[in-house]
Amino acid sequence: MRALVQRVTEASVSVDGSVVGACGPGLMILICAMQGDGPDKARALADKILKLRIFRDEAGKTNRSLADVGGGALVVSQFTLAADTSRGNRPGFSAAAPPDEGRALYELFADNLSAQGIVVGRGEFGAEMQLALVNDGPMTIWLDL
Repeated sequence: MRALVQRVTEASVSVDGSVVGACGPGLMILICAMQGDGPDKARALADKILKLRIFRDEAGKTNRSLADVGGGALVVSQFTLAADTSRGNRPGFSAAAPPDEGRALYELFADNLSAQGIVVGRGEFGAEMQLALVNDGPMTIWLDL
């Protein structure tokens, strides 16, 4: 599974002009299930992100996790994280999991965060979405499990 994680002060996702998910201070997480990924990878990635120490402590050092700071998360499916541009200028996405598998793993990932006490906003799987966010830092991390 792949994720692009951004520490944010706020983030929202809209479909057809209506906000469908949002979070305040916390993480904006773009997530992509890859061919061959399964439930164990979705749970492991959620656990990894939950424990990433990328929030500032009282001394200003990045020593605190999402769980430590009580932050929220906005989770958005993003199959384009599977883009392969090695054979030209038009990206290929065949490394992404098929839509039914991708949806199930996306939901499992978000459910895992929620089960651990994180307030989770979600995008709409497969929809054309518009994202708005204020990246804090900026802090952006690529994860590939």
